[in-house]
Amino acid sequence: MLDGYTWGWDNGRALIGIVLIYVLCWAFSSNRRSIPWRIIFCATLLQYAFVLLFFGLPMVLGAGSTPGVSGGENPVIKALVDATRYGTNFVFGYVGDNTMVAQPFTPFTTADGLVPPSFFFQILPLIIVVAALSAILWHWGILKWITAFFAVIFRRTLGISGPTALSVSANVFMGMTEAPLLIRPYLKSMTRSELLVMMTAGFATIAGSVLVVYATMLDGKMPDPITMLVVASIISSPAAVSLALTLMPESETAKASEQTPDFKYESTIDAFSSGATDGLKIVFNIATMLIAALALLYLANEGFKALPDVWGAPLSIERVLGWVFAPLMYMIGVPLDEAAKSGSLMGVKTVLTEFVAFIQLAGLPADAMDPRTRMITAYAVCGFANFGSVGILIGGLTIMEPDRRDDFMKLAWHTLFAGTLATCLSGAVVASLPYELFSRG
Repeated sequence: MLDGYTWGWDNGRALIGIVLIYVLCWAFSSNRRSIPWRIIFCATLLQYAFVLLFFGLPMVLGAGSTPGVSGGENPVIKALVDATRYGTNFVFGYVGDNTMVAQPFTPFTTADGLVPPSFFFQILPLIIVVAALSAILWHWGILKWITAFFAVIFRRTLGISGPTALSVSANVFMGMTEAPLLIRPYLKSMTRSELLVMMTAGFATIAGSVLVVYATMLDGKMPDPITMLVVASIISSPAAVSLALTLMPESETAKASEQTPDFKYESTIDAFSSGATDGLKIVFNIATMLIAALALLYLANEGFKALPDVWGAPLSIERVLGWVFAPLMYMIGVPLDEAAKSGSLMGVKTVLTEFVAFIQLAGLPADAMDPRTRMITAYAVCGFANFGSVGILIGGLTIMEPDRRDDFMKLAWHTLFAGTLATCLSGAVVASLPYELFSRG
């Protein structure tokens, strides 16, 4: 213990886990003799630098973290939720702002007598608000400047070409099919390694629109979830680059370019309307996906009920996935007694979607998982790497550049593998540091 910070075997094992993740990626490399040592070192350095910048610097300055578990609701999340409720109340009435509790007839109540929020009418509309706000911020140049700033950092430290760096940095804020639009003119000439970097970055991060929804789910369940998830998306970007280039080292001549394509909005009103429309499409896509994913989860668990109990408990898809992914979670710093529980969420994220994993993580009671394990798990599941996303990404990229469809198809499973390991690498980075760094408020 040093000045209130504790560090032990679980933290040390996470450092070993970082090395083992790269070893695992190297084992499946297309060229084991060409290890990108400089990129691996710089990517790891960037990950720790960003974590310490967002969490260590406020501690040094005495600012602490924004309110979390101990300090109430995050003010940013609360403002976005309140703004969304203001709009949904007008459109959907009592269903939109949950005032059904004041009505004479309240058929759906929790054990505490509260009416649970309607996920479709109260949670998902937040995506529309954030999508519209993001488009406006891009048109005003604010989000564009931030993306360009990260692109410069990634290009100079990791040595990747301009278009590749731009797509990687854009994935910090945008979806896996939106970010490549920025470099659409270059898709035809990008090398296979550059394509893998771009695709892996899409799988290792999440879009800002859904990030806010996940932070809303976790608000009050863990310290400052919105900062944690933003940092998770940021530090997974260099991890995606280093793991992709370890898996497939560059063997062609990259054609770097400094030209920066752009999303074109005619005005602020155009940005607002386009962003809101795109957000609506995302809402319906997520709602459709959740209905199907949760239905399949239910059917799988019903099938397991026909089998005998194992170790005194019924089998379920969550338990089976927990056993499969437990070694990986233990390797990145999760205690042994919670590795299966954390692995279950990692498995649900990979087989179904991260949305279902975050729903289950947010639904865990406070005493069901150690706060440190909850944080590591949140970092590890914070990415789009799942089986369903494979089809979405290939479909989106094929529309942009049909001539490279075969390359996209061949790189798909490499992308899923590297994208999954990239989020786990981010989990290992935060797990290697004292938990008090993230929990003080």
